[in-house]
Amino acid sequence: MEDTSAWSGPKSLLQSETLYQYILDTTVYPREPDCLKELRNVTANSPWYYMAVPPDEALFLSILLKLMNAKNTMEIGVFTGYSLLNTALAIPDDGKILAIDIDREAYEIGLPVIEKAGMARKIDFREGSALTILDQLLNEEKYKGLFDFVFVDADKDNYLNYHKRAIELVRVGGVIAYDNSLYSGLVVAPPGEPLYRGDTIDRDAIVELNKVLAADPRIEVCQLSIADGLSLCRRLY
Repeated sequence: MEDTSAWSGPKSLLQSETLYQYILDTTVYPREPDCLKELRNVTANSPWYYMAVPPDEALFLSILLKLMNAKNTMEIGVFTGYSLLNTALAIPDDGKILAIDIDREAYEIGLPVIEKAGMARKIDFREGSALTILDQLLNEEKYKGLFDFVFVDADKDNYLNYHKRAIELVRVGGVIAYDNSLYSGLVVAPPGEPLYRGDTIDRDAIVELNKVLAADPRIEVCQLSIADGLSLCRRLY
């Protein structure tokens, strides 16, 4: 049995740590590639380890990418690259990932593992403001509707701004996935409940995002309670 201390708590909405451990030990860890396990352990040494996608969510996304036959993907928010490597392993040999993060330093932590796994060739890492880079992409017609899958796990107060842009970059029938869409359950926190200022800002942004996604006629949306909440949006037109 592996220690899940770096992957439970706020990254899982399950009320039973024993049940979560059962899921990991039964279906997740036995299927986790060695390179992903190595990167997960490297990430666990970071004080910001909780920012990484947990392994059960990664396994779900891997299966989803394969079911979609996704080839061209984008990731907004990279951190150490655990979900990035997970995507690289799931897409075909000629698949590509456009990875965007404002901070390359965290990505450098996981890059040696990604390179050792032979997956760096699939990744086009771009450092900078995601909004600026997305706007640059939209200025080139070739990027509109190019992406099969877009994964968003970045600054929550910009999720709506990312949605406005990602919906034009993903193909019809493609999927945009928004991580942390239940925000540790705080989306249903009682009015007036004291929260840290940062949590209040991010929670309010996620609540607004969920309202917009639910009413957006351009997408089908499914909100999952895996990890910290995951919203899948399939573009209709």
